[in-house]
Amino acid sequence: MNTGNNPVTMKKLTDFRYWVFLGLLVTSCAKDGGYYNPAPIDKHFAGDTYAYLKSQPGVYDSLISVIDRLELASTLRDSDITLFALTNESFQLAIANLNNVRFLADKPSEYLSTINYNHLDTMLTQYIIRGKYPTDSMLLQDGISLTAIRYDYPMHAKLARTTSTGFRDGGPSTIEFSDTKRSQFRRNWITTNTGSINIETDNGFVHVVNSDHVFGFGDFISRLTYVPPPPNLFKLIGGTWSTSRENPGGPTAIEAAEFAFDGNRETKFFLNNFNGVWLQFELEEPAVAGAYTLTSANDLAQRDPIDWNLQGSQDGENWTTLDTKSGQIFEDRFQLKVFRIRNEVAYKFYRLNITRVRSGSDFQIADWTVNAPDNEEN
Repeated sequence: MNTGNNPVTMKKLTDFRYWVFLGLLVTSCAKDGGYYNPAPIDKHFAGDTYAYLKSQPGVYDSLISVIDRLELASTLRDSDITLFALTNESFQLAIANLNNVRFLADKPSEYLSTINYNHLDTMLTQYIIRGKYPTDSMLLQDGISLTAIRYDYPMHAKLARTTSTGFRDGGPSTIEFSDTKRSQFRRNWITTNTGSINIETDNGFVHVVNSDHVFGFGDFISRLTYVPPPPNLFKLIGGTWSTSRENPGGPTAIEAAEFAFDGNRETKFFLNNFNGVWLQFELEEPAVAGAYTLTSANDLAQRDPIDWNLQGSQDGENWTTLDTKSGQIFEDRFQLKVFRIRNEVAYKFYRLNITRVRSGSDFQIADWTVNAPDNEEN
């Protein structure tokens, strides 16, 4: 049809195009609206948290199995809790990774029914939080600190939004759930995300962890393949510690030298302006050492020792070098490394000479021990 330049015809065409555009705009806004707005669903379960898990066959079977083994079912029934629920996939990934490592080491496979009870307990209870915490409680910019139901272990949760159809933070809410590693520094935390949130039960809330999360926050394999050192001679026999240089704050400082001997990885010995230091322990009676350990401290890796030697002495004046290390790296915070040595002499004095740190001019160490030979009774 030839409309020519007829003003009436042109006006009708312009009006038609306007209403088509307006209709598309309204339809688009109704669909997206600039933010994610899913249809509401009923997330209240009429029953306790344990009953909720049981009501989802094929989803939480492994989690229920571990809860039953640890005798935690009554806690999930009666206590006010928030559960970050692990699906079967999280346990399957952990077990598969573990048994791949054990296969290479020619060790038998492990399963949830046979894994060391204490390790299983400390790992699972990180996901069970005291108190009720829906996402509304996590609106603070920095999130909230949480406490696991056992051992007062500190966890952390922060509400986040994903991206939807080009709108940043316009998608559904998720929770960033973190194992703090008992560190105040976020860079040391290990974080996972949830796939579903705010399932309310009669005694708490359930937030479902993404299925690609590996149970244990990265500790599963290291804990279950870890070979502990022999007995610590400092504690087994007793004696007196000393150091060539004390913390600038003196022997009563919160990072004084004594904390290198206390067996607690969460405390540490710190020095600035480092130019070498030795740590020494005089046993109450001479003993043969077959190993020693060093544990990295909580923060800055550049402060870690990297070069050192271990010496033994009968009188505290004449020393025999038992081991020398250089270029050693601690890959993680709070990491305990065991160094076994060839030694058959019972020494009364043991000294660790630390000669270099990784970089910079500050030094720190969480713990040092000297240990009995492997064939000693544990």
